[in-house]
Amino acid sequence: MITIISGTNRKDSRTIQVATHYFHRLREKGEAVHLVSLEGRNVFTRNEEVKQLEHELLIPTEKFIMIMPEYNGSFPGVLKALLDSTDIKKCWWHKKALLTGVADGRGGNLRGIEHMTNILHYLKMNVYYDKLPLSRINEEMDPEGQFLHERTRNAILDQIEGFVQY
Repeated sequence: MITIISGTNRKDSRTIQVATHYFHRLREKGEAVHLVSLEGRNVFTRNEEVKQLEHELLIPTEKFIMIMPEYNGSFPGVLKALLDSTDIKKCWWHKKALLTGVADGRGGNLRGIEHMTNILHYLKMNVYYDKLPLSRINEEMDPEGQFLHERTRNAILDQIEGFVQY
């Protein structure tokens, strides 16, 4: 099973649009996939909501896709809070991860991707080598969340294909 985590709690974000795009591409490939949005979730402490999320999705998941917007040169604290509030051995150890950065700037959240790579290595996760920085996201997507450029759609499909086989 693959779980996509939209790594922000901001309402109506580009991140959830990108995560939804990944979700649909994986479904088209026949993969068992789930999408977790952090919008409206209380993941800042280990509470019943976090425990339920662990039980239903995080523990059974073998592969994670993290879609992460750039926040102050890294990724959002709510995503780190999710990691910190879970049972790391059961949820993360020895599982696989794919990272995609989202930014309106030209770096595509490269720093955030590298920060998260280091954290996930600490959590004994295997991070897939093809990390995709999606730069200038407001020029890449229309208001409804559709990618405008074939090269970007193809880069995402290539990344997904490799990760499914990983």
